[in-house]
Amino acid sequence: MLKDKGNLQLEDFYEVVFNNAQVTIPSEVLKTVQESFDFLTRFSENKIIYGVNTGFGPMAQYKIEDAKRIELQYNLIRSHSSGSGNPIPASYVKAAMLARLNTLSIGNSGVHTSVIELMTQLINRNIIPVVYEHGGVGASGDLVQLAHISLVLIGEGEVYYKGEQRKTKAVFEEEGLNPITIALREGLALMNGTSVMSGVGIVNVIRTRKLLHWMVSCASAINEIVKAYDDHLSAPLNQAKKHLGQRQIAQMMREHLADSKLTRKREHHLYKDVGDHAVFEEKVQEYYSLRCVPQILGPVLDTLNNVEKILIEEVNSANDNPIVDIASQQVYHGGNFHGDYVSLEMDKLKLVVTKMSVLAERQLNYLLNPKLNDILPPFVNLGELGLNFGMQGVQFTATSTTAENQMLSNSMYVHSIPNNNDNQDVVSMGANAALITKKVIENAFEVVAIELITITQAIEYLKVQDKVSSKTKLMYDQIRELVPVLKKDVVMYRYVAKVKAFIMASER
Repeated sequence: MLKDKGNLQLEDFYEVVFNNAQVTIPSEVLKTVQESFDFLTRFSENKIIYGVNTGFGPMAQYKIEDAKRIELQYNLIRSHSSGSGNPIPASYVKAAMLARLNTLSIGNSGVHTSVIELMTQLINRNIIPVVYEHGGVGASGDLVQLAHISLVLIGEGEVYYKGEQRKTKAVFEEEGLNPITIALREGLALMNGTSVMSGVGIVNVIRTRKLLHWMVSCASAINEIVKAYDDHLSAPLNQAKKHLGQRQIAQMMREHLADSKLTRKREHHLYKDVGDHAVFEEKVQEYYSLRCVPQILGPVLDTLNNVEKILIEEVNSANDNPIVDIASQQVYHGGNFHGDYVSLEMDKLKLVVTKMSVLAERQLNYLLNPKLNDILPPFVNLGELGLNFGMQGVQFTATSTTAENQMLSNSMYVHSIPNNNDNQDVVSMGANAALITKKVIENAFEVVAIELITITQAIEYLKVQDKVSSKTKLMYDQIRELVPVLKKDVVMYRYVAKVKAFIMASER
């Protein structure tokens, strides 16, 4: 890990965040960081360097005495540790720490090597700072949220440690850790960047990929349940459109259904011996929520791939200010901390995730309404109609949750509010965008969990366990381990929570 600085990939985040892979820092990385620090130390003598011997933001016009430079850095961290609201879950913060560690390791920040060493230790020992949702406007980066991470690095604040929220000082004493050395501009370098919005964004991408795979599985299984004609998934039809995402989704569904005994060939039923019928009893074409899945999920996949590309570029960039460039022996002032790239991609991601929840809700409704599917009892009720309710109750939850996603899909990217005495007059709201997207993704998993339970009930009612594809059968078995056959009415929220937790934690 970090063996090739500035080249972290999605798989690296997955392994560190979810599998607790250890981060190792090669000596060459520490050498580069040390050279950057040494250069900035020499270069800043008798010069005005923002954040080294000046105030911050609109207070940059004030020169800081040499004797107070270190105090300045501590003041910055402490004063900006002002977040509020709910704590961000530890996995997202860990991803943010890895993103910050990576960008500081590139060597454009001029930090002391103790920053790299301690942050690595915290990640490897799962000592995760407590960081709050509210506070970041996304330019000068994630100042408030990164301040809370920085607060832990100076030995203050609170951390998650072995499942508990504890004082940093006590945990450091137990683990034999020392706070970082504040020597030059460590406070500003740690705080002035896009690592929280990027870290949250990376986890969002990982989870959206899982969600998309479950969506493809659900859509495939429903096509089986209703014995749909399979030509809407065919290569010739989907290759007739140039979009790569559509083609890939259709291929994924074809692979899922490869050994199904339920889907039908149009040429076997409608292209010969059709008789002289004025009205066909069976549908000639399925509803859009079944027939147009490649066209609906294709844009989701294409968007997701682009979001990942932009986020990986961001986490492998130097995104603070100023930028130290050893090659040219200069320090450059600018705005690499600005989070518009991430904010825009998060808005795009939450739009397509909301569309997935809309699709899942419509597919669920198709299964629950006998006037639409013509083969299942109302609400896939396996009990006594009228006395029992089947999946009626959880449909309300799915509909409500989908509606919330539709509301949350309003853009954060365009909601810039000037602040910081108008120094930050156009901001990205990137952290807000990433955290709202996180909520949208979690909501979508709830809708898909309800859809999965309903699909399993439908397979049970139709007794087609031996006719569905092997992949649908595996999915059926996995859900059956969590949810029994539901004939009588039971309390449902526990089962929905179980299935949601399972699919969010799956390796799909």
